[in-house]
Amino acid sequence: MTGNTRGLRADARRNRQRLLDVAVRAFSEQGTDASLEAIAREAGVGIGTLYRHFPTREALLEAAYRNEVARVCDSAGELLAQYPPDMAMRVWMDRFIDYLATKQGMADALKAVIASGDSDPFAESLDRISSAISTLLKAGAEAGVLRSDVDPLDVGFSLGGILLITTDKGLRDRASRMLDLLLDGLRYRAG
Repeated sequence: MTGNTRGLRADARRNRQRLLDVAVRAFSEQGTDASLEAIAREAGVGIGTLYRHFPTREALLEAAYRNEVARVCDSAGELLAQYPPDMAMRVWMDRFIDYLATKQGMADALKAVIASGDSDPFAESLDRISSAISTLLKAGAEAGVLRSDVDPLDVGFSLGGILLITTDKGLRDRASRMLDLLLDGLRYRAG
């Protein structure tokens, strides 16, 4: 969960999270035309609750985007606790591709936020993504299953490239095969 939610009651945190989850879906599907009233209704709250958490459409959009970035990046540590490092990397790459697909759906709406000059939701994303990939690569290198000489941003940009050429839903199988190839290239090979 992103943003300053520490001072919120548990029900207010749940309401905020439901609003963010619904907003990601709505902005991904409808762009800037997404109805704030419909987002509030689907989240099970009133429009006043939406505005208490997010005073503007842009604030909601940016928070939804940052929440998705945090969700995918924070999952690196969780995956390392569940899987061997190379498998954690592969599962994380799937999650990252799903995140990129969501971001792609929100692209026009996010551009409007940037154009307003109030904020740049992409500003910290690259560092967070690089840090998550670095965590996975480091764990893999320490376990002797992933190379230690890989730049995390190269992996991130490679993932972005895979998404760009497989955006058609019919190509998700191809994306999966390409992720397998990328992971194979990241594997450590002795001698």
